[in-house]
Amino acid sequence: MTVAAPEHEPRIALAGAIARAQAGVAMMESLIAMTVLLVGLLGIVGLQAKAQTSHFEAYQRAHALLLLDDMVNRITSNPYAAPCYVVTGIGSGGTPYLGNDGAGHRGNTNCNAVAGTIQTRTIAERGMSDWDTLLRGAAEINGGVSVGAMIGARGCVSYDPITDLYTVTVVWQGMLATMAPAVDCANGLYGPDTQRRAVSRTVRIARLI
Repeated sequence: MTVAAPEHEPRIALAGAIARAQAGVAMMESLIAMTVLLVGLLGIVGLQAKAQTSHFEAYQRAHALLLLDDMVNRITSNPYAAPCYVVTGIGSGGTPYLGNDGAGHRGNTNCNAVAGTIQTRTIAERGMSDWDTLLRGAAEINGGVSVGAMIGARGCVSYDPITDLYTVTVVWQGMLATMAPAVDCANGLYGPDTQRRAVSRTVRIARLI
């Protein structure tokens, strides 16, 4: 004799199947949501890293412009001894330079030019020595280490007798590869030249009688 299954059993089985299907869909939706969230968080982290790099690049450039203005002001305020500030030869590949050490660093800032007076030449020599120290970061000390300048900061001052122009240049190490500078100051000392940053300014000294 066969006993018929209660009428409610198929309904229970169907409800269980539906519940399992819904649970599977819910889990899939949760996984998709987590994946989207993870991708979004990774994007935010990447943007933050780029923003920090851009901020640091801007900071270094602003500091380089201050050092550039400093030397331009030294030259224009001591015009009789302007030739004393020239440390970098035209066509020399950007050496000698002041600032960070290296094979092309000019340690001796004594004026070899016959210009001005003993007093104005002394002012120029002191100015070049001070600029060398500033390029090394002496403006700010942290734990006994000079940190007040850009990474690998170096400075050049050249003179072109054809144009009668003094060119002041400040270079440093960039964080990302961009475009190689047109000026030669400390050329080849920063790895790929696309990571060498540079700012420069030309100065013409009035003919003094």
